[in-house]
Amino acid sequence: MKIKFLGAARTVTGSCYVIETDQARFAVDCGMHQGSDAIERRNLDVAPYDPARIDFFIITHAHIDHSGLLPRMAQQGFRGPIYATEPTGDLLKILLLDSAHIQEVEAAGKNKRLQRTGMKTDAVPLYTTKDAEAVMPFVKTRKYDEIFSPAPGIQVRFQDAGHILGAAIVELFIEENGSTTKLVFSGDIGRPHQLLMKEPSPVREADFLFMESTYGNRNHKGEQESLDELASAIRYSYRNREKVIIPAFAVERTQEVLYSLHLLLRDGKLPKDMPVYLDSPLAIKATEIFRRYHSYLDGETQTLLKNGEDPLRLPNLKMSTTTAESIRINETREPAIVISASGMANAGRIKHHLRHNLWRPGASIVFVGFQAEGTPGRRIVDGAKKIRIFNEDIAVQAKVFTINGFSAHAGQDQLLDWLKNFQSKAMQVFLVHGEFSAQEHLATLIREKFGLPVTIPEYLEEIRLKPGAQMEEIKQPKIAVPQVNLSPLLADLKTKLDDVGGKMGKFQYLSAAQQAAIADLLRQAALNIDEIKNKS
Repeated sequence: MKIKFLGAARTVTGSCYVIETDQARFAVDCGMHQGSDAIERRNLDVAPYDPARIDFFIITHAHIDHSGLLPRMAQQGFRGPIYATEPTGDLLKILLLDSAHIQEVEAAGKNKRLQRTGMKTDAVPLYTTKDAEAVMPFVKTRKYDEIFSPAPGIQVRFQDAGHILGAAIVELFIEENGSTTKLVFSGDIGRPHQLLMKEPSPVREADFLFMESTYGNRNHKGEQESLDELASAIRYSYRNREKVIIPAFAVERTQEVLYSLHLLLRDGKLPKDMPVYLDSPLAIKATEIFRRYHSYLDGETQTLLKNGEDPLRLPNLKMSTTTAESIRINETREPAIVISASGMANAGRIKHHLRHNLWRPGASIVFVGFQAEGTPGRRIVDGAKKIRIFNEDIAVQAKVFTINGFSAHAGQDQLLDWLKNFQSKAMQVFLVHGEFSAQEHLATLIREKFGLPVTIPEYLEEIRLKPGAQMEEIKQPKIAVPQVNLSPLLADLKTKLDDVGGKMGKFQYLSAAQQAAIADLLRQAALNIDEIKNKS
């Protein structure tokens, strides 16, 4: 069989692995690429997927970096079944429609900007609401531990990944030439002991393991330490009469934050007069789906619910569904907690809340999830002094908290503990869904502790797998990376700066408005130079 890595290869987004056997061509996951412009341009290229030739998809969970290109596949000719767990099926319906809406809004906004400058308005959404709706009839749900056969010679079983509601580890049993090969795709492995979710299921056997490595080079803070840090952020902004802004993924992270605030309120660490705004229609819908699937939640949560205590409800919780309600949050000057999407601050209502609060010294920005390279959230976490939001440079003066203890991903030690369950001594491990530095670190530990062979595949790499034999790489034509000669560009820039400097004496005779316009241009040029320095 052959496997091609179409995403989450040395990155954490765009998960998609196309598998070709003598009976079928199918894929595990179909995620959207998120992050830098270069990464996101991968969403436009459907040729490697060849959607019309994909027989079916298996989706590990509903997060957009694992499911977000399904409408694009339907748009480009895919017509087969999409297998997922029952909660994932329900979550896909709301997440994909929301993603399509974002694509449409962003394309419309770009066309307005183009129109204002007199340019051709040719921006189109990656996919539309109609494309997302076309996906829904294809979704076929299965339960955990149920074995099903989507094609001759292929059997599949979902196990609980303990990551988000309905997240699955995928066990694949593929029969070729009279022998069966077992592949395991970990999906995203959950952090043990997290609120709401059960522990990740152990898996004992595999010939080939495709394992996530998001936090392969570090561990998380403890649960109590994370709660204490959240309480500290609340205390800081409440004292300063400002807001706590929490960018949070609509599914799982928002619900865990609500649960954590429930615990803080119970312990007297959340002021009773401090409102909590859930400003995300998507997160509100997702929270209702969590309530619908009680049996998928952990024992402690089920016990609370049976006793009439709902950890996802707060007496001071205010749901914001309309745009007008969202705007009013920033018109109030009361201290408050605002939970809004997206979790990486690269889309949605959270951008408005950051624009209104990021520059306020008494405010808090609390990151509770992974921030991919190239996203505004990552730049803030990495210490940026200014962030551009809605074509405006916003100073970062709020206090920034990064609380990885809320992550739905296992940390380094927890990944290794899950890996310990495997008894297959000749198993080959492929590290996916991680940045390369984290993967290299984790690969070294796996080789040292378990003596297993580890491979870190590259984007678009294709391999052939045979039971009992080392994987065989199918050589791909190298994609030419254009080399940019910066020297003449820098020389030209220096010449122009010298020219501008020589004319400074004449600027004093210009009108005040002209001088102000030139000053704005120089300030923008200085910001661009600073950004270049930060990237080098």
